[in-house]
Amino acid sequence: MNETIIKRLGALMSVKSIVTLVLTGVFAHMACTGQISQDFMTIYAVIIAFYFGTQSQKVQDVVDKAGGGKA
Repeated sequence: MNETIIKRLGALMSVKSIVTLVLTGVFAHMACTGQISQDFMTIYAVIIAFYFGTQSQKVQDVVDKAGGGKA
């Protein structure tokens, strides 16, 4: 169980994850203070979509390999 936690924390410390977490923190702060601009919303949406898109692609690749590569 400890190995699983360590592996997940290690994966979380990738540059992509750090940028996403920091950007989400900035977004939350700006939302609370009412300072969100349309440009920031666009950039934030693109980065979040990229992050979760790559995560779901990784999961899909694992599922495809487990299924024997069937389409």
